[in-house]
Amino acid sequence: MIIAERKPVNEIVAMVRDAKRVLVLGCRGCVSVCSAGGEREVEILASLLRLGAQKEGRTLETIEATLVRQCDREYIEEIDKWDGSYDAIVSIACGVGVNFIANLRPMDKVYPGVNTSCFGGSTEQGVWTEQCAGCGNCILHLTSGLCPVARCAKSLMNGPCGGSVNGRCEIHKDVPCIWQSIHDRLNRIGSPGDFNRIAPIRDWSTAGHGGPRRISRDDLTI
Repeated sequence: MIIAERKPVNEIVAMVRDAKRVLVLGCRGCVSVCSAGGEREVEILASLLRLGAQKEGRTLETIEATLVRQCDREYIEEIDKWDGSYDAIVSIACGVGVNFIANLRPMDKVYPGVNTSCFGGSTEQGVWTEQCAGCGNCILHLTSGLCPVARCAKSLMNGPCGGSVNGRCEIHKDVPCIWQSIHDRLNRIGSPGDFNRIAPIRDWSTAGHGGPRRISRDDLTI
């Protein structure tokens, strides 16, 4: 899922300083799961924005809503029912949601309420870690399902660097060396020979070369 975390409240307060009525808009997708942009977070942020405005001697009205998804046109159209009742939108969906709303509502002021971080998952209660870089050319079949692009600090493709010590990455003792993890996992699943494979120079064009990436499915288009 996409992992995000709320921006500093004073930063968001500054964004909407000229607004008298703000629509705080959450998303029931990824950011809800990582507790950054769901219904509860909408309520909390709306309250904090009102308090922030009050501290500055202003009155701010908030509308609180949460869409099923902010990355889908059919759900964004629900915003139509609030037309004329707000001066700005604070979206606490990921950056994709903010972009979608800005594209579909060209006359609205749309501000991000979260910082979009990475593609990841929950490793323990309240902790999320990056697992995928969205590079567009997955090699997990070669690395026992563990991603060196996202999880190696240098995105190395042919084993660990010289800074790997006792299975830990040189950037911090709490960060595992993913290549050590790949090596250990290949041994556990009976494929130790795969570790000796030499990866060729990687074509990174699928990772963002040539502008925004686009996928089109002929079987799904109308």
